[in-house]
Amino acid sequence: MSQLSVYRLRCASQNYAWGKLGADSKVAQYIKILDGFTIEPNKPYAELWMGTHPSGPSSLIAQPTTSLKDVIKSNPELITPELAKIYDGDLPFLFKVLSVGKALSIQAHPNKKLGKELFEKYPNIYKDPNHKPEMTVAITEFEALCGFRPLEEIIVFLSEYPEFRELVGSNVVSSFIQTVSGRERSKIVEKIESNKVALRQLFTSLMTADPNNVVTCVKKLISRLHHDNPKGSIQELLVRLNEQFPGDVGIFCVLMLNYVKLEPGQAIFLGANEPHAYLYGDCVECMATSDNVVRAGLTPKFKDVPILVNMLNYRYGNAKSQILNPIQYNDSPTSLLYDPPIEEFTVILTNLDSQFRKEAFESIAGPSIIIITEGKGFLQYENNSEVLEPGSIFFIGANVSITLELTTDCDQLISYRAFCALK
Repeated sequence: MSQLSVYRLRCASQNYAWGKLGADSKVAQYIKILDGFTIEPNKPYAELWMGTHPSGPSSLIAQPTTSLKDVIKSNPELITPELAKIYDGDLPFLFKVLSVGKALSIQAHPNKKLGKELFEKYPNIYKDPNHKPEMTVAITEFEALCGFRPLEEIIVFLSEYPEFRELVGSNVVSSFIQTVSGRERSKIVEKIESNKVALRQLFTSLMTADPNNVVTCVKKLISRLHHDNPKGSIQELLVRLNEQFPGDVGIFCVLMLNYVKLEPGQAIFLGANEPHAYLYGDCVECMATSDNVVRAGLTPKFKDVPILVNMLNYRYGNAKSQILNPIQYNDSPTSLLYDPPIEEFTVILTNLDSQFRKEAFESIAGPSIIIITEGKGFLQYENNSEVLEPGSIFFIGANVSITLELTTDCDQLISYRAFCALK
């Protein structure tokens, strides 16, 4: 490989309203190393984008007018000729850091077929024709809604929250309970499918309820709840979401979707057509190179309720099914591999410490991007050495071996590395 096989990147940030404010945001902490950047204390810093997506393309620190995509187009061997042909010079993945200060919408992402259809019909809303499976790895404690709850939990909430019953309607509630009761955990395909039909009817009734009725039912709900509930309880979450989005139908989604709290290093994987919402915390997120989102609640943005309720797969059950457990990467004592069941991306989390201060990585047969989230160290490749600190981001070309090493005055270095290699 030539000496231009590794590039330090300048990456785009997004200041969406749901982002954490000022220095509380990991996104702000990571981009503050850029020349001339000053953190504004009352400004939200929501996302850091690392990749070639046209809505936030990365460029080279050494040549700010040169995009990463320009470099890849001119040197397809950096991502391998095979991947360059498949993805037309783009990276197969979009790598992000998210700093979530308040909920960012009840949403789902389309599969490839639907993504193509939405892009062709509504290109001003859906910006590309790709699907968007995604994986989230928590940097800090992280809260999210993901997937439909076990059916027995939904039945309990329909009993405990009369406002929920009132909003969806007694006929729908009766039909749902009559259909699923006694076979909530059935493994028989026909019963699972009829459960999904009933779940779809219940969710559709909720999401298409008259907005005036939604506001009325939310007011009844919130006025009935205590406002000093333990942090992380269902009632505390309902009150908190109403403070962020008063009278929003998404508040009731808490009673239908799994509420998960991830510890640093825990991950969830969300395939196409899975309902979810991120609620609070910082994470790294990796996805196919797409920005397609179908929203239906907890957002001031465009809501596409008909498409959302029709596209969901209505898979239900405990959220543990969406937890992605890592494995050791090549028997390393310091690195974990998060490998979702898709071809576009895999992520390595490396944590060097006082016991293991250095790790050499064999080359990967595909492109990667690495970000340092904590500590100081060095990135060594070929005959080069780069200084690392929080917010250092590098593109690493295919088939390049690297070494990470702590500085002598530091006892921890944490990095996340997204890569794609044809399997």
